Amino acid sequence: MQLSATLSWLVDAAAESAGANRLLAELGAHLVADGLPLAGGALTLEVPHPLIARRTWLWRADNSEVIEALGFAPQQPFAMFDTAASGDAGRRWLSTLAPGPLHEDTIGPRADGPVLGWIGTRPFASDETDRLREAARFTAAPLAAIAARATLTAALEAYLGRRSAARVLAAPLRRNTGETIRAALLFADLRGFTALSESHPPAEVIAALDAWFDRIAGAIHAFGGEVLKFIGDGLLAIFPVTTTPRSACEAALRAVSAARLGMAHLDAERRKQGLPPLPFGAALHLGDILWGNIGAADRLDFTAIGSAVNLVSRLEGLCKPLHKTVLVSGALAAETEMPLVALGTHELRGIVQPCAVFALPDD
Repeated sequence: MQLSATLSWLVDAAAESAGANRLLAELGAHLVADGLPLAGGALTLEVPHPLIARRTWLWRADNSEVIEALGFAPQQPFAMFDTAASGDAGRRWLSTLAPGPLHEDTIGPRADGPVLGWIGTRPFASDETDRLREAARFTAAPLAAIAARATLTAALEAYLGRRSAARVLAAPLRRNTGETIRAALLFADLRGFTALSESHPPAEVIAALDAWFDRIAGAIHAFGGEVLKFIGDGLLAIFPVTTTPRSACEAALRAVSAARLGMAHLDAERRKQGLPPLPFGAALHLGDILWGNIGAADRLDFTAIGSAVNLVSRLEGLCKPLHKTVLVSGALAAETEMPLVALGTHELRGIVQPCAVFALPDD
């Protein structure tokens, strides 16, 4: 069976493309090399993501540029060119490249499957339309492989965070694999959450947790940190030292300050609705952690362990007796020029050495 260069590439090599964006660009380039008069193309996929419903990649033939549009409407029916979907922007964008009509194919057996669209520098002849349709059929297998990899990556990032997901994908799937890294650590949890959960309906409790995690995790991510783990109503996050300890420590301080502001606004809204506020405590520390796989032989967890993790969690426990929202260890305080208030040295449960403790000046 004689295959064109495009179809041969789709069979032999397309599945190794780095992503759907590269698949679209390389497929378009192959089709142009095979003589098809393409001005541009678009590829839209549904993606498993907490916020994004679909992703559309847009390719220009004249400069090989690929840009992306996102759809944030998971409740909408999937359609690349639906006015509520990201693909509508794709259709408008393609129409600016050339006056020719669009050619669209659904890839795979599902009517709501991925959509591949092309626009020509002139109207397509019937044999050219047949070749585009044939290319779409051959695209199904490599695109399925690429989509499966993207699904795995998206799922791991949603549950582990981007850095941890990358480590899991790159390392062997077994225990005793990890590395020691230096990081600013942030441990935070709500106060009085047990009483709240016992006195309010489950739906209200879950809504309160989601609102709290939106504020604290959103601030952490905004300043370059990563949530390693949600622990009941609390979380553990890291700001890895990638340049200097000072930059990581000050990023953690800015994140916790932003979270305080976010929670102040949330509490104001909750009071207007007759709901109780959500007080919280947070602690910051700088130290070395072992970042990797632990667990049973056939059930692993990717997490951080070490004396620094123990210290930051114990330090957070001092927030309530010291009547502070945020406490900072001496190790982290020594790496920042931000003003802090010294609270003396305190014993921490289970920690051998007493810890110098600091607070934010406006706390």
